[in-house]
Amino acid sequence: MQEKPQEFYQQLMMKQIDGEITPEEARQLAQFLEANPSYRKELETMSELKTETGQMKERLVPELAWEDYWRQLYNRLERGIGWILISLGAIVVLSYGIYHAVAALWQDSTLPLILKYGTLALIIGTVILLVSVVREKLLLRKHDRYKEIER
Repeated sequence: MQEKPQEFYQQLMMKQIDGEITPEEARQLAQFLEANPSYRKELETMSELKTETGQMKERLVPELAWEDYWRQLYNRLERGIGWILISLGAIVVLSYGIYHAVAALWQDSTLPLILKYGTLALIIGTVILLVSVVREKLLLRKHDRYKEIER
């Protein structure tokens, strides 16, 4: 009878931990663990790890506490004000950086003034739209009902 590779028994150990092992596989695993006590310790460690991670969710802030948090006016205001300040800061910093990047364009004395102001308006408008789109995408990702579904 050919001996199976250790990966096979490690998969059986995972099935045991997940509760998906068949009686025949359980018998094979028991025989393997009897012959290899170091793997028995590994199985115990993995079982403890699964138990610990399963209990972690219970230790996190309960959903009811989060609902109470968002009902408070101050908590909602601070997030809104924070987003406004971040958006304004990003607009100012990006506009400033882009302005200096095209400063050479403004230095050109042969370029009409209307073209210079048009370029500035285009740059600032682009920055505002960029910040708006990024903020919208972040907000939509946060509230996506289907984010848990694998595509």
